Amino acid sequence: MQPYVVTHWINGQATAGHGDSSAEIRNPATGAVQGHLRLGSVDDLNTAVAAASAAFPAWSALPPLARARVMFRFLDLAQSHRDEIARLIVAEHGKTFPDAVGEVVRGIEMIEFATGIPNLLKGEFTEQIARGIDAWSVRQPLGVVAGITPFNFPAMVPMWMFPLAIACGNTFVLKPSERDPSPSLVMARLLKEAGLPDGVFNVVHGDRTIVDAILAHPQIQAVSFVGSTPVAEHIYTTGCAHGKRVQALGGAKNHMVVMPDADMSAACDALLGAAYGSAGERCMAISVAVAVGSAGDALIERLAPRVRALKIGEGHQQDAEMGPVITAAAKARIEHLIGQGIAEGAQPIVDGRGYRVAGFEDGYFVGATLLDGVTAEMTVYREEIFGPVLCVMRVPDIGAALALVNGHEYGNGVAIFTRDGGTAREFARAVQIGMVGINVPLPVPMAFNSFGGWKRSLFGDHHIYGPEGVRFYTRHKAIMQRWPEGESRGAEFSFPRLG
Repeated sequence: MQPYVVTHWINGQATAGHGDSSAEIRNPATGAVQGHLRLGSVDDLNTAVAAASAAFPAWSALPPLARARVMFRFLDLAQSHRDEIARLIVAEHGKTFPDAVGEVVRGIEMIEFATGIPNLLKGEFTEQIARGIDAWSVRQPLGVVAGITPFNFPAMVPMWMFPLAIACGNTFVLKPSERDPSPSLVMARLLKEAGLPDGVFNVVHGDRTIVDAILAHPQIQAVSFVGSTPVAEHIYTTGCAHGKRVQALGGAKNHMVVMPDADMSAACDALLGAAYGSAGERCMAISVAVAVGSAGDALIERLAPRVRALKIGEGHQQDAEMGPVITAAAKARIEHLIGQGIAEGAQPIVDGRGYRVAGFEDGYFVGATLLDGVTAEMTVYREEIFGPVLCVMRVPDIGAALALVNGHEYGNGVAIFTRDGGTAREFARAVQIGMVGINVPLPVPMAFNSFGGWKRSLFGDHHIYGPEGVRFYTRHKAIMQRWPEGESRGAEFSFPRLG
């Protein structure tokens, strides 16, 4: 099959752009080149921003209900094209088809939330705050905003951003990952079909050159980012230095604390899905199981045979529970970290290095890995592995577990499995983490809440999507009015006193 070409989307149409370079798009299950991505130039970004700037006045002036109706049509189209988008995710990312469908469904939930924008943008009104004076507040869009999104959720994470940003009245420029760019073009086409005016949504592909141009562009008012912590910190500091509003979500090292009284069957089920789903390439993956007291032996006894039995294969295979990782470089890095962990003293209960899938020998597969006896000094604990590796750590009590979790530099998500309500309540209150699950392994908030971590998992003041997203993509304006009645009372030189 001839490799396909992925282009940009600017001002309502696909365009090859002015860049003179391209990137290979490989199928992670086979290692084969399946497409080529046109990499944009700064001129392409400038063209996209100009189109977005030109579209902003008319789009932002529309009643919120009119913008919501476009989102309703987009919602219907996204639902009917769900499987098409999921198949692209399987081909370019490598996750299993059911997992890809789940990603698209969670993204669609964000569109559903954005359809409620007329209610979400309502301000407050106070009559007669002083004699003859009324006051109210409104939230107004920023202008052109941008999103820079990662490879691990090529449909969902962009949908964490652009539906709400657009519904709020902004125009949008998306810079998706170079690894799996095709879903972004499908979404652009569906938005146009839904009636979105040209220029409101644009896609520019590229590498760091485009990222840095976004951060410096004077007409881009805000930037949303999801990715690794070093890049998130760069995005935040550089964007803020250029006067932009920035939300930059970074890396994670998510712990799941298992108490001795936990339902071990439920805890093992939760760990298998949360640690090895999507080959561990999730910012909310559980990568550390903290076994408290006697829970450690019971956990390993139940987990080990199930980890060995996980079905790994190409994402369309009916029984596949886990697919490949994204690139050969990612595979090499993960396997190196596994080896480093073993060299530093971790016990390889299940070692996934060198894993091969019959018929897909050149794919980027890493076997599910289970390491016991991991300590806080080990590299496999300190670093975000972003692969199918679960580290088991043993601590004597809940206080030690809490200290371990709070002592890590990342603060994205955490879970505790226990039957004791008092333990769970105190843990949830004292843990220094942004998202907490109690007998829930992946505490990913629904669209009508907001998503974000603490510490070095989030740079900026706003979490993403939900009510926090509305606040991020709008500015608060306070208005006071008085209508003259009779003669002027003359100038007042003291500070105004209302009431």
